[in-house]
Amino acid sequence: MVGILVHGSNHFIVRGPLPDRATALRLARHWTIINIGATTPYDLQQWTISTREFRENLAWAATVPGEGEISPAVIQLLGELKSRGIKIKEYE
Repeated sequence: MVGILVHGSNHFIVRGPLPDRATALRLARHWTIINIGATTPYDLQQWTISTREFRENLAWAATVPGEGEISPAVIQLLGELKSRGIKIKEYE
């Protein structure tokens, strides 16, 4: 499964199932801070960042609180997903 995880002004295209709130926050924090050579915690290894995907393949979307505003391009993408019937999970 492929989805988009939106964290404030940042976003990630993710391979893996829709994460719950706690996991989505942990993923966003893990991927936001670059730690060269760090390994992904075992319980987060079922999710990976994907660098090339077609927007038509996105099957889920989740937003978690973060700094900055969501970019207009990501807002447009979320709107397209909604129009395809994909529910946007908005975690507070």
